[in-house]
Amino acid sequence: MARQRLTILVSGMIAGVPWQGGAAWAVLQYLLGFRRLGHDVYVVEELRASAVQPAGSALAGSTNATYFRGVMEQHGLLEQSALLLSGTRETVGLPYGRLRHVAQRADVLVNIAGTLTDEAIAGTIPVRLYLDLDPAFTQLWQAVEGIDMRFAGHTHFATVGQAIGRDDCVVPTCGLSWIPTPQPIVLEQWPVCERITHDAFTSIANWRGYGSIEYRGVFYGQKAHSLREFIALPTRTSEQFLLALAIHPGEHSDLASLRANGWRLVDPMHAAGTPDTYRQFVQGSKAEIGIAKKGYAASRCGWFSDRGVCYLASGRPVIAQETGFSDFVPTGEGLLAFESTESALASIESLNADYPRHARAARAIAEECFESGKVLGRLLRHVGASG
Repeated sequence: MARQRLTILVSGMIAGVPWQGGAAWAVLQYLLGFRRLGHDVYVVEELRASAVQPAGSALAGSTNATYFRGVMEQHGLLEQSALLLSGTRETVGLPYGRLRHVAQRADVLVNIAGTLTDEAIAGTIPVRLYLDLDPAFTQLWQAVEGIDMRFAGHTHFATVGQAIGRDDCVVPTCGLSWIPTPQPIVLEQWPVCERITHDAFTSIANWRGYGSIEYRGVFYGQKAHSLREFIALPTRTSEQFLLALAIHPGEHSDLASLRANGWRLVDPMHAAGTPDTYRQFVQGSKAEIGIAKKGYAASRCGWFSDRGVCYLASGRPVIAQETGFSDFVPTGEGLLAFESTESALASIESLNADYPRHARAARAIAEECFESGKVLGRLLRHVGASG
C-alpha cells in the first residue's frame, strides 16, 4: 500500500537566539526527517518582538531574519518557511496569508515547546502535537512554578524524556498522557567522519539556561550545577577536555575553576554558531563528554541529548552522565553512562582500550535507536497520522 503524503507544519526555535547551531539542528532533524519520509514539510517560527536583534530593528533587516533565511536556504526549505513576528501578520519568507492557507490543509502540527501560539494558524490543524525537548523542566515549571507552558489547544503530547509517565519517575505528568520519543537524526546529514581535528573529549553547552526548581526536597538545577561536581575530572587523566561553552564573562570564580582544572574553553558562537560549524566541531572531536543538566540527572527522566546523537552518528563515542537513558538505549559499547568521577574515568579507560570498536558501536546505536525514519514514522503512528 502506498504511503499517504502528509502536510506537516513544524514550529520551533531556530532564529529566536541566533548563532546556536545545535538549536538549529534540533529543529532541522524533524524538518529534514519528515521530508525524507516523503511528506510536505513547512516551518514557522514565531518570534517575540523582544527577541528581535538588534533591539528595535525591523524584522526583515534583523539578525534573526538573516540567520533564519541562511539556515532555511542551505537545507532547501526557504520556499516552505516563515519567520513570524508574534502578534502580527509580519513575516519573513512565506507571507502570512500563504501560511494560513498551508495550515488550513495541514494534517499535523509539530509544535516544539508550544512556540506557535497564533490560533489562526495552529487552531485549524486536526493533529496538534506538543513536543517537549526539555523534559522535567517543562513539567515542573507548569506543575510547581505555575508557568503556562502552553499545553492548551494541543491534541497530543510527546517528550524526549522517555521515562516520564512511568511509576518510577518523579516528574509530574500535569494530567497529560506523554508519548515517549527519542531524538531523531537524519543519518546522511551526519556521516561517519574519520579525521579527528580536536584530539579531546568535547561538548557544546550553556553554563546556565533558565531558572532552577526545587520539588519535594530535590534540587533540579542547570548545567553549571552538574559540571561543578565533575570539575576535577581533567586532573585525573591525561586526556584533553574541550568545551564550546556559553558562559557569562562575569562568572569569574567558575571560569577560574574550569581553567585551573584543565578544561579548555572556546566561544560556541565561533566554534558551533551555524549548523555547519556545529557539525564540524562534533565530527572533529575524539568523543563527547556529556554532562547533563542537574535537573535531567536528578529526575531520571530518561533524557538523552540530541547533541549526543550527532556524535554517535558521526562514529564518535559518547560518555554521558546517566539520566535514566540506559533503560532505553544500549550502553557499554559506543555509549557509556557514568554517575561519578570514578565511573567516568573507567569509561574513558574502556574507550581508549579499543577506540575503533567503540566508534563502530556508536554509529550502530544511532542507526538502530535514533534514525529519523524509524523515530518519526513511529511518532506519526502514535498520533494517528502514520502516512
